[in-house]
Amino acid sequence: MAERTKTGVPAGELAAEFAGTLILILFGIGVVAQVAAAEIGDHDSIAWAWGLGVTLGVYVAARISGAHLNPAVTLSLAVFREFPWRKVAPYAAAQTLGAFVAALIVRWNYSEVLAKADPGHTIKTQGVFSTLPGNGSLPVGTWGAFRDQVIGTAILLFVIKAVTDVRNAPPLANLAPFIIGLLVVAIGMAFGTDAGYAINPARDFGPRLASYLTGYGSAWRDQHGDLYFWVPIVGPLIGGVLGAGLYKVLIGRFLPAEAPPSSQPEPEYETAGDPTHG
Repeated sequence: MAERTKTGVPAGELAAEFAGTLILILFGIGVVAQVAAAEIGDHDSIAWAWGLGVTLGVYVAARISGAHLNPAVTLSLAVFREFPWRKVAPYAAAQTLGAFVAALIVRWNYSEVLAKADPGHTIKTQGVFSTLPGNGSLPVGTWGAFRDQVIGTAILLFVIKAVTDVRNAPPLANLAPFIIGLLVVAIGMAFGTDAGYAINPARDFGPRLASYLTGYGSAWRDQHGDLYFWVPIVGPLIGGVLGAGLYKVLIGRFLPAEAPPSSQPEPEYETAGDPTHG
């Protein structure tokens, strides 16, 4: 019998969500630190590293937990009765903890470089850990960023559902994690301007908390001084449900009830996310 936590959720599932999100954020936050603080790389390297982080995180956790790695994914699946509601909060907590620990590791590893680039740990490098409207410099406000997060996460969930629906034409040979990683790369390259494509509440809140606890006193606010931390939490949760719902309305309801006989068994994972930036 699987070991269970006090929540009734198997410990292995929570460990997998923690570990998968940890891997995702190590690559995602790590590349932003490298670009922003050391000036090694650019926007494209950020987009690719986030996408690869998603791919690797999904491969780490898929077999055990389904590799949600994103509370927006977990909530969306529960809303449409594809995941038990009793597991939503524990999964989200494990994902957020994984992101938090990963950010602490990156913060520690890049401590000297960050201190040289931004001795006061200000808004200049705050974006290494958490997202900002207009990436901290462009003329985008709170509601523009909120709109962006709803749209970006809706795209994420819409395509994830298409990629993992065995009644459709899913990638074979266990390639779905790779395709989902490419999806995050594409979102970063096409929708990375207005809000840094968090599209994942755990990805943003965990590192934001880690940065606040390690010297970034302005972590909860944006460059305008507005309280901002809620935007990459609420926006993705709404967008994820919207995207999953649109997939069901526009595609899912027109597919056959059962997968074609030649299809492989349904993938054990339902997603990923980062992402930032995933």
